[in-house]
Order: sequence, then C-alpha cells, then structure tokens
Amino acid sequence: MPPKKQAKEEKILLGRPGNNLKSGIVGLANVGKSTLFQAITKCSLGNPAVGIQLPLNFPYATIDPEEARVIVPDARYDWLCQHYKPKSQVPANLTVYDIAGLTRGASTGAGLGNAFLSHIRAVDAIFQVVRCFDDAEIIHVEGDVDPVRDLGIISEELRIKDIEFVEKALEGLKKLTARGGQSLEMKKLKEEQATVEKILEWLGSGKDVRKGSWSPKEVEVINPLFLLTAKPVVYLVNLSEKDYIRQKNKHLPKVAQWIKENSEGDPIIPLSVSFEERLTRFETDEEVEKECKSLSTKSALPKIIVTMRQALNLGSFFTTGTDEVRQWTIRKGTKAPQAAGVIHTDFEKTFIQAIVFNFEVLKEYGDENSVKAAGKVLTKGKDYVVEDGDILLIKAGAAKA
Repeated sequence: MPPKKQAKEEKILLGRPGNNLKSGIVGLANVGKSTLFQAITKCSLGNPAVGIQLPLNFPYATIDPEEARVIVPDARYDWLCQHYKPKSQVPANLTVYDIAGLTRGASTGAGLGNAFLSHIRAVDAIFQVVRCFDDAEIIHVEGDVDPVRDLGIISEELRIKDIEFVEKALEGLKKLTARGGQSLEMKKLKEEQATVEKILEWLGSGKDVRKGSWSPKEVEVINPLFLLTAKPVVYLVNLSEKDYIRQKNKHLPKVAQWIKENSEGDPIIPLSVSFEERLTRFETDEEVEKECKSLSTKSALPKIIVTMRQALNLGSFFTTGTDEVRQWTIRKGTKAPQAAGVIHTDFEKTFIQAIVFNFEVLKEYGDENSVKAAGKVLTKGKDYVVEDGDILLIKAGAAKA
C-alpha cells in the first residue's frame, strides 16, 4: 500500500484576518509623521494641533489618530480604465492613520503613552518614521538627532507593552488550568498556556513576535492578543531635501545596520517629508513631474504605499466593463467565494462559480474576445485561490430572504 499523503497544514498569517486592513504612521515626536500624513493623503487632517493653541514643536500635538484613505498607484488599473473607458472608475485604497508621537516611557504611560499605544494596537501594520535630518527650528524630544537611539526607544517601548499584554493573558490562563482535569477543553487551554509562555520567553529575549517562526496553532493564539511587535513594519527614513536628492546621509548606514541586526527583512525606504510636502503645493501632476525631473529625483510616496500593501500581504482583483472598472483588495491566498464576499457579503454565501482571466493575459491578447478565442477564460469553483491581477466575473445564486 502506498503511504497516505499527509494533509498540508494551511499557513495562517500573523495579524487580523480580513481585507480591510489599516496602517499607522508611528515614530517619536517631531520626526515628520503628521507632515508625511498630509503629503501622503494630500489633505490637512494630520496638521499638528489643529484648533489647539500649542507651539508647533509641542511633542504631543496630534492627540487623536487621524484617518484617511490613500489611492493605491497601479499601472494595471490605469491600463484597464484606458481600455474600457468606463462611466465609473474605483481604484483600490489603503487606510492610513496618523498616530501621535511616542516618547521614552510610553509603555508606562509617559507622554500620553497608553493612549498612543492603544492606537497602534488598533492598526494592522506600522509605517515607522525615523528622523535623520537636522533642523534647529524643530526640537527633538531626546535633545539631538540620533536615529539608532530613536529606533531602540520605539522597539523597546513596543516590546515592553507586549510583555505586559502577554503576562496578563498568561495570568488568566493559569487561573483556568489550575482547576485541572483531563477534558479536551483543558488540554486546549494547557496548549494555549504553553504557547503564551513561549511568546513571553521570545519577547523577554529582546525579539519581536513577527520575527518568530510560529506554527499555525501558535498563530491562532498570537492573533487575538493584537501584539504590537507582531505587526509588519516599513521603516521610513526621513532625510532633508538636499540629502534625499543627492541620496546620501551620514546616518543611513547606521540605520540600515540597526534594521539588519534587529528587524532583518523589513523594508527601509529613504524619503524627504519636506520635499513631499513641497510637491503637494503644485496644482497639477505635470508641474510635479517637471519639478522632479529638474532635480533628477521622484516622489517616494507611490513606493511607500505599494510596499505597505506588500507588507500586509494584500493583492488585487478587478471587475471590468464599460459601466465600471473597480480594483478590489484581498489578502493573498483568498479563495474565490471569499473574494466574491468582498464585492457583496451575499455573494460569498451563494457563490456558484467565477469566470476568470488574468490582467497579463488580457494585456497580451488586447481584448476580451481574443482572450476567449485563445481559450484563456477559465471557469473556477470554490477552491480556486484568486491570483493577484485576476479579472473576475462572479456567478452567485439568489440570496435567501
């Protein structure tokens, strides 16, 4: 008898399940977070201390996290809109929060720290802004510019808070397992306790949860804890406009080394928030393009948005036609019924099949008729995993009243 094939254990992602995920802009006070938020959303929501009579340099000026949706740049979506010339165009977007500045001691409540950390807990990924520019007009809460020290402060504050969360969870589990017994529920609780103890040991050794190698069962325990160090991080290194244009800064090598040693594999993107803010003052895209061309540089914002979507493991599928072209956001690995549910919850429940062809195939053949003639239009069922760039037509039954 041939050996039985072992069922492949399905990988569960760290983080909150779902497709409507949020990113938070995080960093110490006065590193450029709110100005970046203004530039990235092209609005004034994140203006420090709007309506509050505080000096510009007040470290806790942004009291509440501000929210905005940012359009995701995607050449495929642009091509589809030009091809179909639809009456309605709906691009994908990324929800971004501007979160007030952290400070040393935030994990114990310093500088409104607990409120800020709870705001970070509510997002799914972190844009961590690191200051690498000198400006006598903008004070630094630590007294001088030292990005490696700042990285260490934030890393430590998030980890200390996670230890507090995990210790509280462990305390609750110990009370339950102390009752003893051999039931399946007790066995499950003991396994959960062992996982929580493992997480605590990992954090205690100075490591972030997202850098651990966790089994699917362990991930099921980690996710409901909403740990700060489990969230993906994109590091944004804020340079002066001059350093950004010449692509040189004395702090950059040290920052890169710190990230390699402490957060290996996490993306690092240099940008100049002051430059990005200046570009928002131009009235047209043509003027922005002309300015960038004259300086032999370009905006870092499109790269930042796309990188964050990748860090969140997000992809897109499209629905197309002359009435509407729309780009929908899903987690990579999503199956067809769940993708249909993003369009309308009833479609997931009553899903029958999906008619599928990929954007790259459409672009290669030029139009839908040619794609059909080439036999490249596929009919897929409930087990089909939607690929990034798929164009879908969902067939679903009538919803039950």
